Amino acid sequence: MTLQLYNSLTRRLEEFKPLKEGQVGIYVCGPTVYGHAHLGHAKSYASFDVLVRYLRYLGYSVTYIQNITDVGHLTDDADAGEDKLAVAAKKEKKHPMALAEYYTRSYFEDMDKLNCVRPDISPRASGHIVEQIELVKILLDKGYAYEVNGSVYFEVSKFKDYGKLSGRNIEEMQAGARVEVSPDKKNPADFALWKKAEANHIMQWPSPWGMGFPGWHLECSVMSMKYLGKTIDIHGGGMENKFPHHECEIAQSEAANGVQFVKYWLHNNMVTVDGQKMGKSLNNFITLKQAFANSPEPKHDKLSRKYDPLAVRQLILTSHYRSPIDFSDAALTAAQSGYDKITATVLAVRKQLNLAPQGQIDAKVVERLNQLKKKFEDAMNDDLNTSIALSVMFDLVRLSGKLLEDSGTTKETLLAVDDMFRKLGGDVLGIVKDQYEQTSGGDEKIIDSLVKGFIEQRADARNRRDFAMADAIRNKLIDMGIILEDKPGETVWRMK
Repeated sequence: MTLQLYNSLTRRLEEFKPLKEGQVGIYVCGPTVYGHAHLGHAKSYASFDVLVRYLRYLGYSVTYIQNITDVGHLTDDADAGEDKLAVAAKKEKKHPMALAEYYTRSYFEDMDKLNCVRPDISPRASGHIVEQIELVKILLDKGYAYEVNGSVYFEVSKFKDYGKLSGRNIEEMQAGARVEVSPDKKNPADFALWKKAEANHIMQWPSPWGMGFPGWHLECSVMSMKYLGKTIDIHGGGMENKFPHHECEIAQSEAANGVQFVKYWLHNNMVTVDGQKMGKSLNNFITLKQAFANSPEPKHDKLSRKYDPLAVRQLILTSHYRSPIDFSDAALTAAQSGYDKITATVLAVRKQLNLAPQGQIDAKVVERLNQLKKKFEDAMNDDLNTSIALSVMFDLVRLSGKLLEDSGTTKETLLAVDDMFRKLGGDVLGIVKDQYEQTSGGDEKIIDSLVKGFIEQRADARNRRDFAMADAIRNKLIDMGIILEDKPGETVWRMK
């Protein structure tokens, strides 16, 4: 089965075929850096991180572009209001670019904790003003744009395919307008390419039309084309960006170049918190720093505790990228438990590698690993079905538990299991690390979940009066350096 992706433009699953054999160019709309990254960012960027990782797993050479919007994103996401950076800068009494620097660093810090691979290029809108002005000139020369009082607008009626991504027509856009239309526009649906800056506007640049700043939509077209060409393989972003942002990108790019802008459009769905749309007015707007363990920010009131960043990532992988996901304390707790179980198993396997006897790899285990690998790849080839792919990790956990119970399991067999954890769970899903930090108490804290699982299996065996199995589990744990102590009402464990 080859990789199939759902193309938002054609509204169907399509076999992925890059423009150049063996090479893939991906552009994903990055954050507007006026605040700390939140759960919505986690959903989007972890989803596209898995796409990048899987394409590289398949052998593609991937160039991954994710921009930083540090100017031009207005408060109503259209052509009215103030620049979001400027508004936040006033509140925090900082220069807008100082604010952008601070929150850009914060964003990458959070993405690193989520184990998202860094983009190959992270271009900034403010660093590509010259290229944006040049694109506006082209659109004016070709008759797709007009200048009024120092601002330049794209005339959507001149581009016959406007609305092909979102499925909207110009009449619907006019009827659904929620903001007062600028009198400078010929048509309410026209959008800004370049905005005139008032005298007190800090972030402004000289242009042929006077001092101003670029439109939000213009930025992504310019930066994607500069680094990936006039036609790119994959453009990703949140579903909320389909209109107007991505629709406008298509119009200005294809009008300027006369060729298709993007082959495959991918959009991830939204997040909710306890069943409600996330919003500051509802007191459920949760930043990643409020959710992540070992971050300086206090936990959010909606959370009973803070979570391992990779447990947050694991929760995201339980849903399809095109499906909404609900973040709740219960869901995060379950994800943390699952992540702990996988982590503990990986550590137990790696620890046993030092104790296991040398020998031939178990042919039945190899067969089972091949079955699991096929299940994983089939799921990922089916439009990145991470939910099923994640279930393969738990299949590996169960297989590992049985192998760890058997004192005859060879080192070579465990190496094959660990290799699959590393490739599928690490290289693709990003939830298995190559190295884990040791705690002050050895591995006690990390492997607690796995040991408790063995204790439950032993208790179940004793209830079934299968004392031979119960003793085998106890003896295997002793071989691993773990002592069980039966106490009234419970069994506890300690390291030798």
